[in-house]
Amino acid sequence: MEYVKLNNGVEMPILGFGVYQIPKEETKKCVLDAIKVGYRAIDTAQSYFNESEVGDAIVESGIPREEFFITTKIWIDNYGYEKCKASVEESLKKLKTDYIDLVLLHQPFSDYYGAYRALEELYHEGKIKAIGVSNFYPDRLADMCLFGREVVPAVNQVETNPMNQQIKAQEVMQKYGVAIEAWAPFGEGKNGMFTNETLVNIGKKYGKSAAQVILRWLIQRRVIIAQKSTHIERMEENFNVFDFELSDEEMEEIKKLDSNDSLFFNHQDPVMVEWFDKMVKERRDNDDCRKEKKNW
Repeated sequence: MEYVKLNNGVEMPILGFGVYQIPKEETKKCVLDAIKVGYRAIDTAQSYFNESEVGDAIVESGIPREEFFITTKIWIDNYGYEKCKASVEESLKKLKTDYIDLVLLHQPFSDYYGAYRALEELYHEGKIKAIGVSNFYPDRLADMCLFGREVVPAVNQVETNPMNQQIKAQEVMQKYGVAIEAWAPFGEGKNGMFTNETLVNIGKKYGKSAAQVILRWLIQRRVIIAQKSTHIERMEENFNVFDFELSDEEMEEIKKLDSNDSLFFNHQDPVMVEWFDKMVKERRDNDDCRKEKKNW
């Protein structure tokens, strides 16, 4: 495994396992499979509603807590100073740990200033080892780095894949010492990502899949990766990317695939802001219903 040293000296595995959209009832098994393969960085979030299952898997693995790097993210309805602090305490309980390696503000909406102040305090108390943001565009990130913050964000997790490469955004992050982390590194297969001729042909030279080429390309750009699969065979394939290296020419060929546009959504679109609100309220309602049925 390779590591990225964050701006506070904490070392983070460059390749991690994410649990976005993995159902609660499948999460523990998937995380245990990922741990078996060798993953030690696990990425979850309050809005995924599977933090408890991640915690169960880590405990059940029997591997010392300090060997793991756990990330969670604060959802918008827990923003603001007091609510954020309380939500982190709840995440600590669900994850069954007395500290979290990295906590991110999940979206650039609502009172993220107050929430970030809470994260700063928890960071100074040692309950969080590093703090950062997610989905913050370059102007919002510069704001967080420059104005009134005691702790510069260590990480900004953004959509990063061959079709949306975040070249300019990464330059801004590097300027302020913020590490870039990719969500949706495969773009969920959109735009024929896994059958793209450039990626497939490069992979043939090394006996690798298009997915492995994508991960290797990100690693050579020093982009931290949160990738997901529910199949252990694919987890193993995705983990097997440290035994080859792309040439400068191949890196440039992949660079030509950039559309400089999201495959998913624009955070500056009011309709998408409304969608975020609706989506997580529905998930929260469904989670509450499951809890009521369990307790009935």
